[in-house]
Amino acid sequence: MTRKKIVAGNWKMHKDYEAGRDLAQDIIEKLQPNDHLIVLGTPFIHLKGVSMIAKEVSNVAVAAQNCHYETQGAFTGEISAAMVYSTGARYVILGHSERRTLFGESDATVFLKVKAALANQLTPIVCVGESLEHRESNSHLDFVAQQLQDSLFGLTAAECNAVVLAYEPVWAIGTGKTASPDQAQEMHAHIRSLVSKAYDPETAAQLSILYGGSVKPANAAEIFAQPDVDGGLIGGASLVADDFIAIVNGLQ
Repeated sequence: MTRKKIVAGNWKMHKDYEAGRDLAQDIIEKLQPNDHLIVLGTPFIHLKGVSMIAKEVSNVAVAAQNCHYETQGAFTGEISAAMVYSTGARYVILGHSERRTLFGESDATVFLKVKAALANQLTPIVCVGESLEHRESNSHLDFVAQQLQDSLFGLTAAECNAVVLAYEPVWAIGTGKTASPDQAQEMHAHIRSLVSKAYDPETAAQLSILYGGSVKPANAAEIFAQPDVDGGLIGGASLVADDFIAIVNGLQ
C-alpha cells in the first residue's frame, strides 16, 4: 500500500475570522490538481468556516490544533474531540512542542488525547521531536523513542494505522534553522523502525511521517525527496498562500 503524502499547515494563533477565511479561499483557488492530501490546521474559530470552504475539494481537509481528552464537562476554555468533529474538521494536531513546553502537556496527556480523537473519528497528527540539548548530546534518537513509547505505542495496531506522525525538532521550529535532509531522513527512518518493532512491518510501511521545522519553498523539495519523509507540517509558511502552495508543489 502506498503511503499517503500530506502537507499540513499549522496556522497557530494567527488570523482573525475573516482573514482566515480569505487565506483558506486563496490556498484552495491556487491549488493545482494532485493526489496529495492538504490539511489546513486552523484556530478553533475557523474550523466551521474553513471546513465549509474546503468541502468542495476532495483532497483538502481541516484540522484543529488541539483537543481535550474528556468527552465533556467543567473544563473552561477547552474543546472536545466530538466538538471538533461537529465542525467538519477531520484531523487534529496533538502533542506539538509548543503545547508540551508552554502548556505542560506530557506524553501521557498526549496519549489520552490521541485515544479521544480516534474515538471521535478524527485522525491525530501526533508530534514528536527533540530539543537542541538532546540533539547536541546525541540522545535525540532515544528521546524520540521514549516519546513514541509513552504517547503512541499504547495503541492497538489498528489504531496506529489511523494515525499520522510528525517529526518536529524543537530547535528548528520558528528559529529559521532546519534539519538537513540527512538529519530528517535519519529520524524518520528511526521512527519507522520503532513502529515496526512495536507493531509490525506493514503498519510501519503504511504510516505517513511528516517533517516540520522551518520548511520553506526553497528547502521543501529536497526534504520531501527523502525516502521516509511523506510530507510536511508547515508553520509560518502556511500563512502565506503562495509560499504554502510552493511547498505543496515540492512534494512529488
